Amino acid sequence: MFRTALRNVLAHKARLLMTVLAVMLGVAFVSGTLVFTDTLGNAFSKQSAKSYDNVAVSIETYAGDDEKTPGIDDATLEKIRGLDGVASATGRVDGFAGVADPDGKLIGNGWSNTGANFAPGKDGKDAQYTFVEGSGPAKNGSVALDKDTASKGKYQVGDPVRVATNGPVKEYTLSGIFTTEDGAVNAGGSLVLFDTPTAQQLYLKPGVFQNATVSAAGGVSDQKLLDEIEPLLPKDATAQTGKALADQQAKDIESGLTSLNTMLLAFAGIALFVGIFLIANTFTMLIAQRTRELALMRAIGATRRQVKRSVLLEAAFVGVLASVIGFLLGLGLATGLRSAMGVMGGKIPAGPLVVSPTAVISAFAVGVLITVLAAWLPARRASKIAPVAAMSSVHATASVKSLVVRNSIGGVITLLGSAGIVGGAATGGTGGRQLVAAGAFFALIGIIILIPLLSRPVIALVRPLLKKVFGVSGKLASQNAVRNPRRTGATASALAIGLTLVTGISVLGVTLGQAIDKMTTDNIKADYLISMASGDSLDESALTALSKADGVAALSPQQASSLQVDGEHHSASGVTPGDVEKVFSLTTESGSLASLKDGQVAVGSKTAKSNGWKAGDTLPVTFEDEKKGEVTIGATYKENEFLSPFVLPKELADRHSASTRPEIREIWIKADGGASKANEQSIVDALGDNPAMSVMDRQDIRDMFGGFINTALNIMYGLLAMALLIAVLGVVNTLAMSVFERQQEIGMLRAIGLDRGRVKRMIRLEAVVISVFGAVIGVGLGVFLGWAIGRTLSSDIPGYALVIPWDRLGIFLLLAGLVGVLASLWPARSAAKLNMLTAIKTE
Repeated sequence: MFRTALRNVLAHKARLLMTVLAVMLGVAFVSGTLVFTDTLGNAFSKQSAKSYDNVAVSIETYAGDDEKTPGIDDATLEKIRGLDGVASATGRVDGFAGVADPDGKLIGNGWSNTGANFAPGKDGKDAQYTFVEGSGPAKNGSVALDKDTASKGKYQVGDPVRVATNGPVKEYTLSGIFTTEDGAVNAGGSLVLFDTPTAQQLYLKPGVFQNATVSAAGGVSDQKLLDEIEPLLPKDATAQTGKALADQQAKDIESGLTSLNTMLLAFAGIALFVGIFLIANTFTMLIAQRTRELALMRAIGATRRQVKRSVLLEAAFVGVLASVIGFLLGLGLATGLRSAMGVMGGKIPAGPLVVSPTAVISAFAVGVLITVLAAWLPARRASKIAPVAAMSSVHATASVKSLVVRNSIGGVITLLGSAGIVGGAATGGTGGRQLVAAGAFFALIGIIILIPLLSRPVIALVRPLLKKVFGVSGKLASQNAVRNPRRTGATASALAIGLTLVTGISVLGVTLGQAIDKMTTDNIKADYLISMASGDSLDESALTALSKADGVAALSPQQASSLQVDGEHHSASGVTPGDVEKVFSLTTESGSLASLKDGQVAVGSKTAKSNGWKAGDTLPVTFEDEKKGEVTIGATYKENEFLSPFVLPKELADRHSASTRPEIREIWIKADGGASKANEQSIVDALGDNPAMSVMDRQDIRDMFGGFINTALNIMYGLLAMALLIAVLGVVNTLAMSVFERQQEIGMLRAIGLDRGRVKRMIRLEAVVISVFGAVIGVGLGVFLGWAIGRTLSSDIPGYALVIPWDRLGIFLLLAGLVGVLASLWPARSAAKLNMLTAIKTE
């Protein structure tokens, strides 16, 4: 039986090609994902460990510009240096710093643009940085840049460099260019080195550091140093050995890559699930063509178990072959993903591809198991065919009883899944989404079981149109499409699964995108939004400068604050009285927003109602700086998504800020005459042409809040493309097998007058009918799922309303038809080229 299985694989190479391709693509995705994430994890872990090679103890604080976390002062650092066994102790301070390119634009992505202090030792070098040109900054007014940033900005040593921190942009002289393993630079950002006093002045205060690293003299235990250092540290500081910190960062890196790994493997799983239908279809057709051969084997003594084992061995051979090719492709995919990250700005530390035993075992286990699993049902059917019955007919039809049982089971599972989806939509929240997910799984399985039953009535609806438009070719195509409902169903199922996911994601994405867009346009009147590219707070000087800019009609900050009422914490927004209602759409429900000028506060109506407050009430509060006082509610307003439940006049927020620097997250501007190039340039000029400050008009604001949804949709479409490609292979496979089985019939049609053009048209139309049938099922189920998931999110998204993207759904159906046409090219050409006499003689 082993030799028989091997012979059958070699005898049907062309017929098994599509199966090999399907398994190969899935295995490539699995192995590529595992190798890619292992490589990333290994590279970043080694980089992290390397950065702590000479660190015996690392000290960290969360020092800021308040007094609660004072940081590490010079006196503490000197005490540490005086300990026996300490070779050196270096203080570190860092924060945001952005560098302008020749066009004045920010180099880097904002969140990973960093500034730090250059801390040379006695030899004048800082071990964390290797200078390739010039030297480190030795005085105020000079900076050093990492090599990548200097290259992007076309800077040379001695050039003036415009650097923006959280304050006004300043010009420095470039003293040197260095290389570093700093994570911010590897993430596509930039690193600017200042001399230590300048960095302290910018990010903390003179004589104070946020962090420190301690190196040990030879033969001194890291743990011993740690025990001696800890008593010297302020209470909010934490210290650990360099090895412990490197190990922790390695775990953090592994944890951070888990979500990426899970997402990519999920899409690989979808592709493999789609591939199951192609594999099962292939083996079903191969077995149907070899029914007499299998019957003869049974007649000469082969048992059912041996027949089944023969088919499963064929599947195992195919699985191993596909896994080998897929694994090699996966290595290429991992290399490509690594290169793509570099092109997109991410810098991955140098290192080899990491091919772990887990990746190898997983790839081959998945490839072989999926293939054998998909072939198990056809193998079981083959083993159950009686020898005499098989010899009497090439086509063994399913019994009425088996079809009734199949359709009954499919109906029950579909109803169960549909009930779960509807129940989840009604429940809402996280629990509702979990119920929808479970229901979707059962509904999809049920539909797959029922697709053969659905194929006849659905395709019957288009039969008159096909006959009217395409004549005999259309009539024959519609009949051929339902001749073998199971085969048609299995082929259509693959497309249905892919389009269910694509449609569901599209419906959900477009609905959420329009809800967010509506929320944006309904809640703001401002023409411009000013923010820091880093996400940090703006300096007070920006507000002062903008208030004097030409064309600014009104402006208000959105300054983060907070207060407590009866022990309950409430977030608050500090705003400019009189201007806040000009930049935000605020609907007053009681009182007047003019009361903000008198030092009163405004409260969102939902918050006021839930606490039983009304305009005119006086509330005892504890402010952000922990001082107690009273505030009077001057107005209640309909909640605005861009403001906190409490709105305070900026002067009150400033007076009770816990920080010496107000936390101005955004500045909103209403311009004279609306948005224009002149007004925008006036704002840019007022900000000192600061590359770190983002100036967005209303369209930019809408894109900022809704753009990530389109990005996510495009990523999803790209990842699901592989599943759809496998579905296309399934259509090709089905048509090729169908043409092979119907050679005699096609020869007869040719003999009675059906020319080659009509034969091609018949095969193409059959492919289009099957493809569009699967697409219609997928689109319908996808819309249902998109609606259900959206309902679970509706309570968290103001103005939520289901949006069905008819244009995209139409494109999906057109693409399904195009898929059918493309998939039919080779089978149609093969059918048209059949020799009539040879085909007629074929059994």
